[in-house]
Amino acid sequence: MSISLNPYLCFAGNAKEAVHFYEKALGGKVMGIMTFGDMPTDPNHPLTDDMKDRVMHAHLKVGNTDLMFSDTFPGMPYQPGDSVQIAIHPTVEESAREIFAALQDGGQVIMPLQKTDWSPLYGIVKDKFGVTFQVNVPVN
Repeated sequence: MSISLNPYLCFAGNAKEAVHFYEKALGGKVMGIMTFGDMPTDPNHPLTDDMKDRVMHAHLKVGNTDLMFSDTFPGMPYQPGDSVQIAIHPTVEESAREIFAALQDGGQVIMPLQKTDWSPLYGIVKDKFGVTFQVNVPVN
C-alpha cells in the first residue's frame, strides 16, 4: 500500500495571503485557490461577505510536495501554527539560506542556521503566520 502525506495549514482569514507568501518564499506554484464564495449558494446556510472571501481550499505545489490551505469560519477556535511543523530539505546550502531568510521576514528565529551533527546547515524559524519550519540540508 502507498500512502502520500502533505501538510494542511489552517488560518483565521488570511490563508490567501499565506499561500502567496509561501509561493514566493519557497519558489512554489499555486495550483488553485477556491473560496467559500465560489461554491453554490445554500439558502439554509447563507454566507457573510467576509466568509465568501475566505479560502475553502488552496493547493500550492513546492517541488514534489503539496501544501494545502484553508481558512476557518469566523468565530471558530483557532490556535496558530504550533501543532504543525514543516521540514524543508534543500540540497544546496545557498537555497537553504534564501528560504530561511524569506521565512524569518516578520517571523522569529528559533534556532539560527548552523552546522549540526546531522546536517551541514540546519535551523528552525517560526514565520509571521506562526508556522514553524525546520530547514535542513541533507548530508551528501
